[in-house]
Amino acid sequence: MSAVETQLESATDRGLHRYTIYGAVLAGAGLPIYIHAPKFFNESYGISLTAIAGVLVLLRMFDFIQDPLLGWVADRLGRARGVVAATITVILGASMVALFAVPAPIEPLWWFVLCLAVLFTSFSFLWILFYARGIAKGETLGANGPLRLAAWREFGTLLGICLASIVPSLLMMSGLADPLVAFSIGFFAAAVVAAIVMAPEWAGRLDVSETGTWQLLRDKILRQLLVVGLFNAAPVAVSASLFLFYVEYRLGDAAAAGPLLLVFFVAAAATAPFWSRMAESRGTKETLILGMVLAIVSFSFAIFLGDGDVWIFALICLASGAALGADMTLLPALFSRRVDQVKGAGGQAFGLWNFCSKLTLAVAAATVLPLLDAAGFTNEGNNPPEVLMTLTVLYAVVPSGLKVIALCVLYWTPIEER
Repeated sequence: MSAVETQLESATDRGLHRYTIYGAVLAGAGLPIYIHAPKFFNESYGISLTAIAGVLVLLRMFDFIQDPLLGWVADRLGRARGVVAATITVILGASMVALFAVPAPIEPLWWFVLCLAVLFTSFSFLWILFYARGIAKGETLGANGPLRLAAWREFGTLLGICLASIVPSLLMMSGLADPLVAFSIGFFAAAVVAAIVMAPEWAGRLDVSETGTWQLLRDKILRQLLVVGLFNAAPVAVSASLFLFYVEYRLGDAAAAGPLLLVFFVAAAATAPFWSRMAESRGTKETLILGMVLAIVSFSFAIFLGDGDVWIFALICLASGAALGADMTLLPALFSRRVDQVKGAGGQAFGLWNFCSKLTLAVAAATVLPLLDAAGFTNEGNNPPEVLMTLTVLYAVVPSGLKVIALCVLYWTPIEER
């Protein structure tokens, strides 16, 4: 038996594959929503980008109150944890079907609000519960247990983002009339399967957080890691909100969106184990910094692209996707390690982390979409050069600047290298 087969068998025996599968489904309901939903509701119902952005930021403002409360509830479910988690996982899948497959039975904007409210709340609760459970699981895996679990979990996360981002585009390229309808139904089926697969993991011990939100924020390192998470997620949030617009109207090739997303996320998923192994030898912080530098350098070249530069952009997607693999594997591992070190921290800590991650998505959408709208952007395809330049600046310059801020904060955060 080869070393790879031995590692896979060991991981399966320890149940790590469950974290990959469940993480993939959760991730499919996160970032991809910001890629597909704004364009879908803009083109299907004529809702303005500004109105869509307003909805997203209002829902995220509600999360400021909701997420810490959901963390408190997640800590206290006890024996009901498995049943509650399974039920809400099915609700998550159903809300995706309602969003894309059910014609709006009420005013489309309000239907958009209702579906996203249920989806975001379900996602938030499950994400908090899932990551808090990961800490307890990691403690049972011996040396480097949290990092090993993070590698399996974040590989699933990257896989889920990859599939949820590219499948609708690939279905559209195949000639399917309603690709998002098929995608949403498939997502519901995947959510049911994930609920069944993850069921045995909820039975384990989960520490109850005895520390309030503001007490958690008093920990300097935890606070700085939250800031890193905030600014590090922002570039992905901005680029996700504008990706389809950039490819179709700046590069002039809407059909390339699916393959380009495939290159980006497959590169992220494929390199995740590489970053994990490097972190074990060189240190998590140092390895993450290298990945962030790669992201800044590679993505900044998107500033200079124009009509027809699809192949050059594919190389950028390859390099920046590899950098995303470092972000999504190592930064959650750093945060989990610190949470484990802070007495009394638990679900509420992950409630804060979840809020910061989603806040960046909302702020990005609430900022860049109205700016693009105000610049005179139209989906009819006759945008003047100055509008396309605005699109380019928002898509490429803004994310690079935000990434630099995250890199600086991480560099000056006093955390252990190994």
